[in-house]
Amino acid sequence: MLADLLAGEFGYVGDTETYDDPANANLIRVIERRRGLPVALGVLWLHAARSAGWGGHGVDFPAHFLIALEGPKTQVVVDVFNRGQTMSAKDLRALLKRVEGEKAELRPGLLQPMSTRRVLLRLQNNIMTRRLESGDLRGGLRCTEDMLLIAPDQSELWRQAGIMNQRLEQVAAARDCYLRFLELVPEGVAANGVRVQLDILKSMLN
Repeated sequence: MLADLLAGEFGYVGDTETYDDPANANLIRVIERRRGLPVALGVLWLHAARSAGWGGHGVDFPAHFLIALEGPKTQVVVDVFNRGQTMSAKDLRALLKRVEGEKAELRPGLLQPMSTRRVLLRLQNNIMTRRLESGDLRGGLRCTEDMLLIAPDQSELWRQAGIMNQRLEQVAAARDCYLRFLELVPEGVAANGVRVQLDILKSMLN
């Protein structure tokens, strides 16, 4: 029913022609164009399913976002990028091999449910990645700051924001981001690397 409605009647499909277009990760533009990335389309599918009273969640499958619709005793895994194709074990195995190589096999944990927050972060991460790949460092930083509003407890986002601020020579902002990272991750290799960067920032302030 969802496939007939969203892919059939409204024409929502994956954008195979201009996959890396930033519009594919912008929900408003996805709704306008009826094209998008798997995770952007997945947000719309999950909203429709939940509005109908059906259970559903995102599936963080390697390199390809899927959704699962929940039944009384089982679930159905769906590829929203491909017009709502129901994914059998054979389909999932073939997809995994395309992503990870011919030696890859299905393993426990591949179909773990994603929280709503993680789905939104995955969508935002797609936007951030595309901005950085296009050389838009300030745009990438803005996107990272938006992600931190959703997930202020994600230490790696603070580290990334620190790096971007540092590259933009926004020393005070970089310092604050690094210090927040160290509050969350006080020990370890990453923490030691951040302390090195803090020393560099101090020398820039002197």
